[in-house]
Amino acid sequence: MSPALLLEFFLLAALWGSSFLFMRLGAAEFGALPTAGLRVALAALFLLPVFLIKGVWADFRQRARPILFVGLLNSGIPFALFAFAVLHITTGLTSILNATVPLTGAVVAWLWLKDRPSGSRMLGLLIGFVGVTLLVIGKSGFSATGVTAAASIGTTLLAMGACLLATTCYGLAASYTKRYLTGAHPLATATGSQIGAALGLALPTFWFWPETPVSLGAWGALAAVALFCTSIAYILFFRIIEKAGPSKALTVTFLVPVFALVYGVFFLDESITPWMVTCGVIIICGTALSTGLVRLGRLDRAT
Repeated sequence: MSPALLLEFFLLAALWGSSFLFMRLGAAEFGALPTAGLRVALAALFLLPVFLIKGVWADFRQRARPILFVGLLNSGIPFALFAFAVLHITTGLTSILNATVPLTGAVVAWLWLKDRPSGSRMLGLLIGFVGVTLLVIGKSGFSATGVTAAASIGTTLLAMGACLLATTCYGLAASYTKRYLTGAHPLATATGSQIGAALGLALPTFWFWPETPVSLGAWGALAAVALFCTSIAYILFFRIIEKAGPSKALTVTFLVPVFALVYGVFFLDESITPWMVTCGVIIICGTALSTGLVRLGRLDRAT
């Protein structure tokens, strides 16, 4: 990567890492569903001007249905699940579980698109899921996040399960995009998907709207996560894919938990346990193998 592109890469990791912090601040007052609904609605508004770019609007109109649908899989449902999760577990733990996205994506592609992974990638999947299992068994992140004095084990496991369900949605969205949206303009997909997510979450956002007034700080947090962590982040992500390729762009997943953990410590007074770090390293190693970023030649030849 060029120095300028490398700067964009680190900026993208910093933005996506901060999304867990902003979701936590917003969800504490809005609740999970309104937080997700407002995030995608504001992001759609911020992105609307890209339809003025030549070819973007025409491409969106041609593929509107699959683009709107993938918005629910890639934004609406996962954002709601993560907004619920950060209310019950630390943002750092949430971000580590989010790093399993390439793992679930590889599994979905294998089962749905028959994209059978090589020996190295299969080993990576095994290592990654071992890391996740150890993370859950070790009960990492069971400390309070400011909402309650101590979260119950059942609620914490539910929150961790929500994170893994969200990453599964990302994996489904990736395979769906590959199968039905190959060749679509990336800005049409980015903007249209936010519109689809906003439409899908409109009624739940209205039903679960908080009864008490919400502070300006919570509004600001949602505006930040929509503008910086969604709209601008999507544009940066697609620029990196275009200039450096999807494999290199995917490595941003490794840096996101680092930023999220730092933000959680400084702004939310969260703690980082050695078990979280150990499991996070195992998950990242598995992800590196499962995505093909690291390969074991002998194992690949054997399979």
